[in-house]
Amino acid sequence: MFTSSDLKQFEDKNISTGNIEKQIENFRKGFPFIKLAAAATPAHGISVLNNEQLAKMTEAFEKKAKDYSITKMVPASGAASRMFKNLFAYIESEQEQADQEVKQFIEKIEDFAFYTALKNKLADDDYDIVQLIKSGDHKTVIRYLLTEDGLNYASMPKGLLLFHNYPKGPRTPLEEHMMEGVEYSRDIRDTVHLHFTVSPEHKEKFITKASEAAPEFQEEKKCNFNITYSVQKPSTDTIAVDMNNEPFRNPDGSILFRPGGHGALIENLNDLDADIAFIKNIDNLVPDKLRQATYTYKKVLGGLLIRLMEKSFTYLSMIKMQEAKEEIIEEAIAFAQNELNIHLADDIHDFPLEDKMMLIAEKLNRPIRICGMVRNEGEPGGGPFRVLDSSGNISLQIVESSQIDMEDETQKAIISQATHFNPVDLVCNLKDYKGEKFDLRKFIDPQTGFISIKSKDGKELKAQELPGLWNGAMARWITIFVEVPIETFNPVKTVNDLLRPQHQ
Repeated sequence: MFTSSDLKQFEDKNISTGNIEKQIENFRKGFPFIKLAAAATPAHGISVLNNEQLAKMTEAFEKKAKDYSITKMVPASGAASRMFKNLFAYIESEQEQADQEVKQFIEKIEDFAFYTALKNKLADDDYDIVQLIKSGDHKTVIRYLLTEDGLNYASMPKGLLLFHNYPKGPRTPLEEHMMEGVEYSRDIRDTVHLHFTVSPEHKEKFITKASEAAPEFQEEKKCNFNITYSVQKPSTDTIAVDMNNEPFRNPDGSILFRPGGHGALIENLNDLDADIAFIKNIDNLVPDKLRQATYTYKKVLGGLLIRLMEKSFTYLSMIKMQEAKEEIIEEAIAFAQNELNIHLADDIHDFPLEDKMMLIAEKLNRPIRICGMVRNEGEPGGGPFRVLDSSGNISLQIVESSQIDMEDETQKAIISQATHFNPVDLVCNLKDYKGEKFDLRKFIDPQTGFISIKSKDGKELKAQELPGLWNGAMARWITIFVEVPIETFNPVKTVNDLLRPQHQ
C-alpha cells in the first residue's frame, strides 16, 4: 500500500507505519459511540459548593499554591476566521443589503477595541471611516478589517486581535491571559507561568506581543512573566483517506495529512514541567473590572484539586511504604468512591488486603482533573455525563454530541436531562505522589476519536480527529465536576460577541 516516498513522509513526521495502519483501520471500522449511563447533575455527579466550602477551598489554594509549580495552559492556535463568517459573506456577495449582524457591526463599530487601529489603516490610504460609513460604503470598511489591505484579521490568530479597551490602550486575549494569570499562576518568586499552544506561522507574533506588553504589566503587578510556547507536533497529524478508505493523495502523489484536532494537545500538556496546570480557552475572558468571579472560582477549583491530590498522595505513600493497614485501606476505598467518583467492584470489601491495596493504588495513582461546569442556558458545547464502558464501569466524562448515537432514543432521553455544559475551565495535576511526571498518553481512550467528511480540490475525503483534549484524551483521569457561575464563561465566537456588556 505504501511507497518508499510514503515511508519517508511518515519518518519525517515521526509517525510509525503501525500507527498509520491503525488509523486506516479506524476509518474502516469507525469509532464506537459513547454509552451514556446518565447525565451528570447537581444531584448526581456535579458538586455545588456552598459559601463555606467556597471560602475553605479559596483559603486552601492561597495557603498551599506556593508549595507547587503552577502554570496556565491556553490553547491559542485557532484562527479568527470563523469570527467573521457573516462579514466575509457580505463583502463577497453582490448584494448591497446587509443582514442584521452586519448592520449591528457597522452601527456599533466605534465600540470595538480595534476601531482606532482600523480607522488609522483606512486613513493611511486616504479613506475616512466616518465618511465611508455615512456614504454606505460598508464593504470597504469591512475589507480593511479582514484582508491584507488593512488589519488582516481574518488571517490572524484570535489571541492577537484587539478585544478590550482600556485607558492606556486596547488589549489582546494574549495580554488579558497574562494579567489573569498573575492571580493564580504566580509562584513564590513572583514569577507568573503561562504556556500558549500556537500555530508555527504565528509563534513569533505571540512572542513579540508578549514582550511588548510584559514591562508595563510587570511594573504594575510587581511580578515577572515566564511565557513558553509550543505547536502541535507533526506526529499527531492524522492521515486522510478517500471514500474507499485508501490514502488520499495530493496532486504530487504525497499523502494528505491533517491536524489531529485539539486532542493532539495532550502531547503539549504532557511536555509541561509543572505540578499543576490550569487550562482555559483563548477567547474566554473579560476585562479586569469584571474578573473577580473568575479569580474566585479559579482558586476554588485549584484549592479543591490540592486538597484531593494531597489526600490521595497520603494514601499512596502509605501503601508504598507498606504502612497501610486494613482500616487505612478501607478509608482509601471510601475516599475513592465518595470523593473521587471512582467506580469500584461491589464486593471489594471482601477482597484480601493485598488485592485491595493493589487495586486502590492503581485507581488512585492517576492524574486528577477538576472541571468547572456551567448551567446550560443555551450555549453550545459538550457536557458532563456518567458514561458506561465495555467492562461495565461508570465514570464521569465530558462528552461531545458527535460521540453520541443520536438515533438511540434512550441516549437522546439522557441528553435531554443534562443541566450543565463544559466551558473548558480545568485544573489538573501532572505529577504523581513521588513527584514524577505522569505519562499522560497512558490515560487516553483511543476509541473516542471521530471521523468527518471534508473535501480538497473538489474531492471528498474522510478526516480523523484524535480523542479530544478534555474528552477521550483525559478519559482515564480521575474526574471531578464542580458548578461554576455563568459569569466565568464569556467566549467570543463571532465578532459581535465583543459588543456584549461582558466585553465592554
